[in-house]
Parts: sequence; C-alpha cells; structure tokens
Amino acid sequence: MSKIRLGIIGVGNMGTGHLSNIMSGKCPEIVATAVADINPERLRLVEESYNENITQFDSAEEMLDSGLIDAVLVCTPHYSHPQYAMECFKRNLHVMVEKPAGVYTKQVREMNEMAKKSDVVFGMMFNQRTDHIYRKMREIVSSGILGQIRRTNWIITNWYRSQAYYNSGDWRATWSGEGGGVLLNQCPHNLDLWQWICGMPTKIQAHCHFGKWHDIEVEDDVSVYAEYANGATGVFVTTTADTPGTNRLEITLERGKLVSENGKLFLWELSQSEPEFSKTNTIPFAQPEAKFSEVETDGISEQHVGVLNAFAGAILRNTPLIAGGEEGINGLTLSNAMHLSSWLNKEIALPLDEDLYYNELTKRVQNSRRKENIASVLADTTGTFNA
Repeated sequence: MSKIRLGIIGVGNMGTGHLSNIMSGKCPEIVATAVADINPERLRLVEESYNENITQFDSAEEMLDSGLIDAVLVCTPHYSHPQYAMECFKRNLHVMVEKPAGVYTKQVREMNEMAKKSDVVFGMMFNQRTDHIYRKMREIVSSGILGQIRRTNWIITNWYRSQAYYNSGDWRATWSGEGGGVLLNQCPHNLDLWQWICGMPTKIQAHCHFGKWHDIEVEDDVSVYAEYANGATGVFVTTTADTPGTNRLEITLERGKLVSENGKLFLWELSQSEPEFSKTNTIPFAQPEAKFSEVETDGISEQHVGVLNAFAGAILRNTPLIAGGEEGINGLTLSNAMHLSSWLNKEIALPLDEDLYYNELTKRVQNSRRKENIASVLADTTGTFNA
C-alpha cells in the first residue's frame, strides 16, 4: 500500500475542511475515495466542488462495506463518534475520530476497549497538540527543570458564538443532539491540552451556567476549580459570550512561570526554587530573583494536516500518531466531571462515577427539545475549521 484510501463520514463543516486539505494535495499519502452523509445537499456540494472520482453514499455502513476504503475519518455529531469508530473496528478499518471522542465516558470506554482488541490504527483529531507553543510548554513542564506545578490558570473565552450560530442546526446546543455546550463543542482541544501539559486533576468543582447568554439548553459560561495529587490547584474559565475574548494559559511551577498568550510563550525562571527560598530566606519581604524571557520555539503548527499525515504514517510505516484515539477519554472525563459537579452542586472526585454521569445526562436528554424554524446552513468546501 503506497497511499491510504480514505472515506469521510459526515461532510459538514469539519468533513469538508478535511476533504479540501486532502484534495489540494496537503496530505500526499492520502487519497479521498468516498464520502457518506445523510444530507443529500452536502453530497451535492461535494459533487459540484470536485470532479474527482469520489464515491458518495447516503449510508455510512454502505461506505464501510464498499471495499473502496482503507481508513475512515469520522466527522459526525458527537454522540455517534464511538458508534462509527466501533463499526470501523469490526471491519478492520483504520479510524480517525474528530473531537470530542464522544459525549459520555461510559460509551467512550467501550470504544477504547474494542480498539484494544482490534488490529487497526486509531487516532484522535487533537490538532492543537501540533501547535508550537503548546508543544514547547509540555516539553518544559515534562522536563522537570522548573520543578512541580503549583498552579494552573486558563482563561479561554475567545470562543464567541452569536445566537445565529446556535440557530444553524436543530441539534446544536441541545442535550439530545449535542450532549453539551462550550465544554463539549468548543473546548475539547483545550481540555485535552490542559491535561496533556499539566496532568489530570483529582478533584473538580464547577459552576456551569446553562443558556445564560443564549437561547440554548446547554452551558455557555463555565468557571472551574481543580486540585491535583501534588496539592497544586487550577482554574479553567470559558464562555461563548465574551467578545473580544482572551486565551491565556498560565502555569506556575516551583522554579518559575510559563505564560502563553497571543501566539507567544513567556518564561520567568527563578534563581532559586520557591520552596527552598522560603525556607532559607531571612528577609521578610524578599523574593527570589526572576529572569524573564520569550521562549523560542520551532514555529511549526501543522494542525489538521499534520494529524492526518501522521495518521497515514502510522498506517504505512508504524510511525507515531499525534494523539492516540484512546487518549480522547481524558479531556472528556474533565468535561463530564464539570457537568456533574454543576448539576449536583458538589465537588467531583476523579476517577468519575460514569454510571452516575450517564444517568444524570439521560434525565436531560429525555427533556431535551430540538429547535424549530432553524436557519439551515450548509458548510462550503473551503473548510473553515470552526465547530
């Protein structure tokens, strides 16, 4: 096999974006041979946009059974991500799943267990892991040169969405259709990066506001407090209502501080670790000297194309993925814990009680209502990667 024959399930906004990248030659080891979507208008857009031989299916299962593909990219609404991944495992098809891994960890854990028993490459579309800033932050934190983490703060409020966005689909921002709001739709990348760089917390206390700024069922304003095994604490704040918004990740460690903001990474490195300084210093208002610098990175952020090219490499040459599919459960665990904490108004210890979360989610799904008189919006094939 010299090229991967790829089928895409779901050619909405994300699916057409990936298709555009492949058709423009950005993924030289991948050829798009088939797409599947239940919406005939989306299939028509693909047909009009590309004269290439891309077979169209109105059923994902028919495409999976067609013999035309070696691998699948799942770009459907969130609830069906594990379902289609598991259908791929049954057919020995390699699979890449768009974020999030699913809606609830109970289902995603089933997907992960099935993946272990299969002999295919399984990846998650965590394209932000390719970002040069976040890669460098992880490298510095993991090296231990700055000691243990003391505090993490991420204010990620540049996810602005107007009511028109929420009105663009009857499934959007409903418990039955999407399974969550800003945490599940916009923030899976941030939650993944948070745990990828800083590790998983042991406790979560969250305050989620549901439909605070928009006419929706799910959360659009969230403030979270976290605790880690070593005693470190963290804060995570997000919303789809702030404009202009902020994206600032700050990590304080024993020997310094890292700050990511506006596409730059800054470092304050202490001359002496804070615990050591505090024990030995004799001057009441003194503090250790801090050397400030802007951290140099390689400047490379391959994003979605990088993830797909790594996926092809893993299939063809057994080279590493950007993110293994089984890793998708980590960020989802955080968003599930945040929902559960807010619903029950209590601190949630991790590991999460997955049955309790599923039962609480089910209550909300049962009372969920799809929107009426929605403004149908079809994604174009220029592929703006904005979920």
